Amino acid sequence: MGPRRHDPAAVAAVAQALTPLAADGLRLLVNPEERRRLSRDAYDYSPVLAARLAAAEAELVVRPVTVEQVKAVAAACAHHHVPITMRGAGTGNYGQAVPLLGGVLLTMTGLQAVRSATTDCFTAEAGCRLVAIDEALAPHGAEQRLLPSTYRTATIGGFVAGGSGGIGSVAWGFLRDPGNVLGMEIITVEPQPRRRQLMGDAAAPLNHAYGTNGIIVAVTLPTAPLRRWRELLVAMPGLEQGLALADQLRTAALPIKELSLYDQQIAAMVRPLQGGVAGIGGCRLIAVVAAEAMETVKETLAHHDARLLLQRPQTAAGSLRELTWNHTTLHARAADPAWTYLQLQLPPEPAAVLQALGRQQGEDLAWHLEVVRSQGEARWAALPLLRWQGADALAAVMEAAQALGCTLFNPHVITVEDGGLGVVDGDQVQAKQAYDPAGLLNPGKLRGWLERGASA
Repeated sequence: MGPRRHDPAAVAAVAQALTPLAADGLRLLVNPEERRRLSRDAYDYSPVLAARLAAAEAELVVRPVTVEQVKAVAAACAHHHVPITMRGAGTGNYGQAVPLLGGVLLTMTGLQAVRSATTDCFTAEAGCRLVAIDEALAPHGAEQRLLPSTYRTATIGGFVAGGSGGIGSVAWGFLRDPGNVLGMEIITVEPQPRRRQLMGDAAAPLNHAYGTNGIIVAVTLPTAPLRRWRELLVAMPGLEQGLALADQLRTAALPIKELSLYDQQIAAMVRPLQGGVAGIGGCRLIAVVAAEAMETVKETLAHHDARLLLQRPQTAAGSLRELTWNHTTLHARAADPAWTYLQLQLPPEPAAVLQALGRQQGEDLAWHLEVVRSQGEARWAALPLLRWQGADALAAVMEAAQALGCTLFNPHVITVEDGGLGVVDGDQVQAKQAYDPAGLLNPGKLRGWLERGASA
């Protein structure tokens, strides 16, 4: 039997089974406003998802504080066939934490411990905030390799299950690249849940699977050496000059943690990109570089006639990181809610794509580019802003981008596969069979499981 869809009696039975654990810190949240708020993430970046997910809501929110309590939730839901949707800090953009069939929303923010931290790696519980992990690593001369732009609020479990990359991807690639996640501790969803340690390849199917195939309660990730990072905001006359500057920086022997580029339209619209200096047009480049590289960087800027608008140490609060990656879309939508976005990997020579799509879309397209490491090579990823003109117009732009050689990572779809390369990962489906045999975890988000059920 699969998950029950919006079954109040079954959810009430789960709540009754879990009520005795409230004395030990587990919380059961039934207030309608709180349930509604926690059943959302930042999917409203996409008008497609905003319409599709508007009515999705959990009947019960559960916040455990121990792994044993997570096991109790899994057991109760398995016994009553109630769906479970996992939630971290709710900073995702694709509806990863939205309960399509109602049921229980399992928010993991109560599991906050950094279990171990060394020079080489750390193990932290799923609800631990990324800021707390870096605080634990600093005395060991280490830091996290990869961070989302939501660094101040995001949890490590949510980042691994629902994210992919971000600040640090210029050097370390993406979370699913081999070596970026060393292991996980998970709980299975069965009447008698198991606590499993998955290391290396065994953990890979649960990485960026939206919590569809196992409850992640802790993760082990490798570290990078702690550095004194400086963040720079640079003005360039145009996108072509910005690309040339960024290409020189990314190919130099420099420690760089972030390198992103914004065209004139975004620079004019997102006020912090103006750097507090009035009357400076053109595009903008954000770079996060090690302090020891600053002299070389300044020389490079001078060779490209670039203007350094801002230079400062990187801190947790008020950082330029909160202008990068999907924060750019957030700021743009604050200025004009008609903007949505795409996610692309550009071909190795991106100029022709930028020019062709720019001619087609005019001022309805604005370029935001990020340097990433993909399969060992430096590449340009793009998160362009696109003015919403309906689903058909959106589809036409995506088709045009693919025809020009771009790889599309569609942010307007709900399943793991369709938001990635569009193909079913058999290992993810097998993991779901092993760790969630009744299909209760985040139902509707793993297309391979749905297709398997249809063909059975």
